[in-house]
Amino acid sequence: MSYMRHTITLIPGDGIGPEVSNAVQAIIQASGVAIEWEEASARGDIDRRGMDIMQSPAVKSILKNRVALKGPLATAVVTGPPSLNVQLRKALDLYANVRPVKNLAGVTSRFQNVDIVLIRENTEDLYAGLEHEVVPGVVESLKIITEKASTRIARFAFEYARKWGRKRIHSIHKANIMKMSDGLFLSSIRNVAKGYPDIEYKELIIDNACMQMVLNPCQFDMLLLTNLYGDIMSDLAAGLVGGLGVVPSGNIGEGVAIFEAVHGTAPDIAGKGLANPTALLMSGIMMLRYLNETNAAQRIEAALYQVYNDGKALTRDVGGSAGTSEFTDTVIRALRQ
Repeated sequence: MSYMRHTITLIPGDGIGPEVSNAVQAIIQASGVAIEWEEASARGDIDRRGMDIMQSPAVKSILKNRVALKGPLATAVVTGPPSLNVQLRKALDLYANVRPVKNLAGVTSRFQNVDIVLIRENTEDLYAGLEHEVVPGVVESLKIITEKASTRIARFAFEYARKWGRKRIHSIHKANIMKMSDGLFLSSIRNVAKGYPDIEYKELIIDNACMQMVLNPCQFDMLLLTNLYGDIMSDLAAGLVGGLGVVPSGNIGEGVAIFEAVHGTAPDIAGKGLANPTALLMSGIMMLRYLNETNAAQRIEAALYQVYNDGKALTRDVGGSAGTSEFTDTVIRALRQ
């Protein structure tokens, strides 16, 4: 039983978001961690009236509570408002995206013994969203790289490596072509790397890194990437261990963090009790470790691994026939053993 009490913002999200959020709440509650969940919408008035995201209930709640758990949010393609996921990260300056990718027993994948952590700079690059139409038929999008942000994410990555016993970091770039922008990213990281002689530092061009990832992901320990490359390679890595449904994600800033599922909203199965809460649960485990609830995190993780090892109550997306409730109840039983 935890002696700490936490108030945490919960953003259930869209589609299957509320279902997987409820499942994760139930499992965390069964672990004995004392949490008061403050539910908030990240959409509502922003979509309807174009409200400044800093005035949204979700941002106000996160700024107060400093930690949030978030289900998937839908993002329109081409048309529609900007991504709320990106807006939240920028509004709260959640500059580090942490994506651990590891095999889960019982999940069919092309490789075994994959154990990679991808650290992605989360606030700039092409995701700055600075686009305009020069003339009809010609659009310009600005790639923003700063020494400040590159140095900050490099320090985060090397400190993470030390804390969690990681031995090697590859920075991923295209500085052979984008010599100034990716060149600044690389030079900033090299300066930081000098202060961490205990961590092996290497570099790879993005296209080669993608090829190496699909040939042999086990050669990588940690990857450090700009925003766009990090988005692409983290999903690529997830695909090698079973997909976005079985990997967690955390967005971390100075004293504030959002832990989230990065898979889609799956509107085709929303409300049918079929959703797999594994990704959000694993993100919740990351959240508990962030909150120093280490014992509960380890117990939930062990229960989750046991359920996957047994393979008797898995959801359809990973080859089973169980629904959300059966999977959740089975994890809770394993947790209480």
